Amino acid sequence: MARPGGGRGAAAGGGMLGVVGSGGMTATAKSLRQAMAGLHTWTGLLFGWLLYAMFLTGAVSYFREEISQWMRPEVPALRQAPDAAASTASAIAGLQRLAPGASQWVIDLADERRNFIAASWRIGGGHGRAMLDPLTGKAVLARETTGGEFFYYFHFSLHYLPRAPARWLVGLATMFMLVAIISGVITHKKIFTNFFTFRPGKGARSWLDGHNMLSVWVLPFHLLITYTGLITLMTLYMPWGIDSAPGAAQVRQSLRAEMTALMPPGAPSGRAAPLADVGAMVNEAERRWGSGGVSRLIVDHPGDAASRVRVVRSDATRVSVSPRYLAFDGAEGALLERKDHSEPAAETRGVLYGLHLGRFAGVVLRWMYFLASLAGAGMVATGLVLWAVKRRARRRHLDAGQPPVGLRLVERLNIAAIAGLPVAMAAFFWGNRLLPAGIAGRPDWEIHLFFAAWLLMLFHASVRPARRAWTEQFGAAAVLCATLPLWNLLAGKRHLLAAIREADWVFAGFELALLAAAAMFAAISMKTARVGQELEAKPRVTSGGILG
Repeated sequence: MARPGGGRGAAAGGGMLGVVGSGGMTATAKSLRQAMAGLHTWTGLLFGWLLYAMFLTGAVSYFREEISQWMRPEVPALRQAPDAAASTASAIAGLQRLAPGASQWVIDLADERRNFIAASWRIGGGHGRAMLDPLTGKAVLARETTGGEFFYYFHFSLHYLPRAPARWLVGLATMFMLVAIISGVITHKKIFTNFFTFRPGKGARSWLDGHNMLSVWVLPFHLLITYTGLITLMTLYMPWGIDSAPGAAQVRQSLRAEMTALMPPGAPSGRAAPLADVGAMVNEAERRWGSGGVSRLIVDHPGDAASRVRVVRSDATRVSVSPRYLAFDGAEGALLERKDHSEPAAETRGVLYGLHLGRFAGVVLRWMYFLASLAGAGMVATGLVLWAVKRRARRRHLDAGQPPVGLRLVERLNIAAIAGLPVAMAAFFWGNRLLPAGIAGRPDWEIHLFFAAWLLMLFHASVRPARRAWTEQFGAAAVLCATLPLWNLLAGKRHLLAAIREADWVFAGFELALLAAAAMFAAISMKTARVGQELEAKPRVTSGGILG
């Protein structure tokens, strides 16, 4: 809701990069808020581009299974989740053909979000994986792709970097984000007023209002997702307690057992014995947990007398991701172990991790996670733009001439990060459709295309006038997103109209989301073009910002 008027209070308010007002404050409060404002500004700026990418790719990760379905159009949609016991029996039969000598099978069952069984195995010193038809157990032939998993792993592990340094970098950015949120709350003198305040068409004030609104509307979510993001990798960031404990190796193994059901298989007996009825084990688990309560099976040493079968409870049925499973003797079928609780510390971590991942969320709540994450991306983006717009305006007021290199660098990085990332994501989807099916390393080439497009956007931002670069990059994102459904309509059997006709709402929903994204990017592109024309009509008002 717009609020008329301006005045000194319009520039106050905090937000990610806000300016502190002084009316009625004691000297101590003013000094604290000024200190927090400076801390807030620089913590937001130093890691802002990385945080924006983490928020945006994290947002789409809440639909990674749906994205993966769209990126494998050869795999038919499931009308309903198949019977878990029958599907397990089909998967076991398929793995007996594909990997009879494996030391471990892992079977992730199909459900309403995944239209195939994801099977993997350990054999010798290597690993294998396959997609299986949930009804027949036969291997499903489809194009190779990382699907939505790429965005999920990118948002906390990046890419091309070694895993540990990348996660340390992400953790540092997350810690800076937590500092920026807390310092922003302290700086924010009118937090409830700014919840409803937006004054369009007023340059830096509009950006501050937008930043404040995006910050305050979903502030509890921002705190939750930032803090729990640190919890997800706590053993990497704080390993010293475990490392200094007596018998550290045993402690680590016990900790891992509290955090995951996927453990290395023990030693085989060397005596052959067929597997007992695994379908009966699944039925027993569903009797305890309810229909749809089973998501995974882990079979150690299949075909050996020492085989073990763990039937793992689905994370979709509960908030915590601490493991819950039933362990059976693989040869006899007897129940050996029931893990239905965790130690308090492990369960606390499981709940916090579960709140971050949102696996328990149904469709509506998952959309709320998605929109709140988009608001986080918008919060970071408006803060970055506001930093540049305010400094441009200050130099205009002082008639300071050519802006310094640092300001120009921030402006160009803003363009490439904020507008260029959607272009790169759209290029990733186009690569999925255009790359030859038989090309070696096809999933890697999809990812290479993503980063090549992003690097191209950085080059484009560095050589084009800033306002035109904003317009052109958002316009490119709009065109790429809008034409993908059209390409599917012209080039493939599976497309939006067919998906709607067949009630394939996963595929249709993703294509409709592409069209909605295209409309949003087109609106932003037209807005920046219109503002650019208005500014060019006033030669005395020049700026490199998006709306400065």
